[in-house]
Amino acid sequence: MTQTTEILQVPDSARLRFRLFDRDDAQPLFELDQDPEVMRFLSAGVCTTMEQIEQRMLPRMLAYRNPALGYGIWQVTTRADCELLPACYIGWILVRPMGFFTENPQLDNLELGWRFKRESWGFGFATEAANAVAEAVAKHATAQQQPLRYLSALAVPDNQPSIAVMQKLGMQFVSQRLHHDPMWTAEVVEYCKTLTV
Repeated sequence: MTQTTEILQVPDSARLRFRLFDRDDAQPLFELDQDPEVMRFLSAGVCTTMEQIEQRMLPRMLAYRNPALGYGIWQVTTRADCELLPACYIGWILVRPMGFFTENPQLDNLELGWRFKRESWGFGFATEAANAVAEAVAKHATAQQQPLRYLSALAVPDNQPSIAVMQKLGMQFVSQRLHHDPMWTAEVVEYCKTLTV
């Protein structure tokens, strides 16, 4: 995928603002992964080391990061006027083509992922953020005459909070299967939403 210097901007939502992470953002990625509850469904509660961030997560993110298309990991912070948690970093939204690390990435199917600090749980931030980022990326793709057809997400079957976010985003259950990826293999559920173009 061609990398350009143009950066797609995601407008602020009602309570949140967004910035695309880059190679210098190891610290906020590390910070989020230091709560065993945040990592519960990802690594059985084992926290990520800074070495893992620098040697695995950042290179992996940079492989699919495309600022012009909005692919990458979007930092989510609350706006100063958010009454619940004013002006702080609360998590991120991942955006990339579904199956990016396979031989056949689905360029018309946008994979969404999310990870949020525990103190931000239960306020609808993940749904609000995923909606805002997906809407901006899809709108831009349509303007470039490369419309997206689907939004998809994966989670382990026990991760009911993430599955609830998928359902709030309008996604429907597609399948339960063994998912293979360069970083992990796990039984997952896949949810998907068809977009109107």
